[in-house]
Amino acid sequence: MFMVSIVSTVAYLGLDARAVEAQVQLTPGLPAFVVVGLPDKAVGESRERVRGAIAAIGLSLPPKRISVNLSPADLPKEGSHYDLPIALALLGAMGVIDAETLSSYVFVGELGLDGRLAPSPGVLLAALHAAEVGKGLVCPVAQGPEAAWASGIEVLAAPDLIALLNHFRGRALLAPPVPGEVEARAAGPDLKQVKGQETARRALEIAAAGGHNLLMVGPPGAGKSLLAACLPGILPDLTPAEALEVSMIASVAGELNEGRMVRSRPFRSPHHSASMAALVGGGIRVRPGEVSLAHLGVLFLDELAEFQRVGLDSLRQPLETGKVSVARANAHVTFPARVQLIAAMNPCRCGHLGDPALACSRAPRCAADYQAKVSGPLLDRIDLHVEMAAVTAADLVLPPPAEGSAQVAVRVTAARDVQTERYAAVPVRTNAEADGELLDRVATPDDPGRALLAQAAEAMRLSARGYTRILRVGRTIADLDGSDGVHRVHVAEALSYRRRAPTA
Repeated sequence: MFMVSIVSTVAYLGLDARAVEAQVQLTPGLPAFVVVGLPDKAVGESRERVRGAIAAIGLSLPPKRISVNLSPADLPKEGSHYDLPIALALLGAMGVIDAETLSSYVFVGELGLDGRLAPSPGVLLAALHAAEVGKGLVCPVAQGPEAAWASGIEVLAAPDLIALLNHFRGRALLAPPVPGEVEARAAGPDLKQVKGQETARRALEIAAAGGHNLLMVGPPGAGKSLLAACLPGILPDLTPAEALEVSMIASVAGELNEGRMVRSRPFRSPHHSASMAALVGGGIRVRPGEVSLAHLGVLFLDELAEFQRVGLDSLRQPLETGKVSVARANAHVTFPARVQLIAAMNPCRCGHLGDPALACSRAPRCAADYQAKVSGPLLDRIDLHVEMAAVTAADLVLPPPAEGSAQVAVRVTAARDVQTERYAAVPVRTNAEADGELLDRVATPDDPGRALLAQAAEAMRLSARGYTRILRVGRTIADLDGSDGVHRVHVAEALSYRRRAPTA
């Protein structure tokens, strides 16, 4: 009977790390090196990297048939992080290292031909999985700070294969890594830089306070992009639990910088040429898209009408459900996508619809054609619609506004604290997520407010979704006012930000 050497590793499906065994068996026969178990091209090529790394430490492969099985065999295996577990399982089968020592760890890491360990995506997920199963984790030294965020486990961060073998033999022990630093909040523009857009500033504050989606429509130079860039500066930091969620997504995407835990909310601004896969996720190796990388933060789509329509419409379901599912023939991968959509666009292609001196000869027909590139169902999912006028020279010479981001952030944080307390017993974070009976309980207006809302719903031809979003925005405006109830004045302001349905 031939012995099988087994080493634990993981496969990533979305933010789920599945247990995988790298099983290696040496049998008589013609020399061969075979990897089975639904490996992708990167896993299949691990044979050459493992062969080179083992040669780099002064060993040669035995002249036997080397069979590598990645179990369970029906689970797709993607990525280069299988190199290290395959190499160690092979060394265990060769008798170079004790198999019992290997059984206490989960291994991830890419091998270079010289035996060095290179970073691979998803180490934070692997560390959390190791903590769940009661094992340690072995990973590349560059990702030790990332893995160290998983408390209660032993983390070995090795620079190369020979250093790892020396540690297991007791010749030169590896120092335990320390968790990476908390990433500092990036400095952005201040709201004091925004002049002459009081309505848009107010809408941005409401959007920040309740996590609402916002669309700004205005001519070039009106300050739409500047306002969007100011939003991270007035949003509260992530809680520790939220920071872990965001960091896990960044880890599986390979974007967790030097193991630093993310505490500021993500701000993603993809170019309008982005494909559907880039926006919602997918590709040959399924990875999170922009809508997932912006989870619990901001997804800013500048020049909204210039995006591919199929890409924009693919955002409709994530905006409603807070998650995105990427379907493949052999697997379904789900990523979280609870984002705040901030969009900006010109009113027409030339951008000067409201200025007869600058508007093109096709106005106003060009505006209807241009704005029709964005579907009605997507626009219906946007809570706040703001039309911005051009900034005049008279606005620019005025002194900066008295209030900047710091003052607005205080009100936003206070409103968010109210919502945190209100929704403490339910899986809801902000007013923008409240729905059904919960929304009726916390956001139903008083009698004058209900009368106004009923009248406006008929006149504006609000959809059921639009009606619900008016309630959510009204609740946020009341929170900013420090009001326990939603009153007529709150409903009136919420209605002022609602896009009217087109007439026949």
